[in-house]
Amino acid sequence: MENLNLVEQKHTNPLADLISNEVYEALMSRGLINETSVRDREIRRKFREMRAGKMSAGDAIDALRSEYPYLQFDTIRKIVYNSPGKN
Repeated sequence: MENLNLVEQKHTNPLADLISNEVYEALMSRGLINETSVRDREIRRKFREMRAGKMSAGDAIDALRSEYPYLQFDTIRKIVYNSPGKN
């Protein structure tokens, strides 16, 4: 059981600019973090960084696909071009 706790505590905090590591760990341990939303936020952040570095949108999405191979090109395109909460 201790090994499981060690693994759980090794999560990196992708929301470090918003909340402390302690708060993130507490929320994760209680299942209060929507991991898909956190992943999508990271994808949008990485996409913006790549575009700021003068990478084409298609190349940036392809680079993200290599990092998230389980997501289709169109899925990543929808994530980066649709704002969260916009339906």
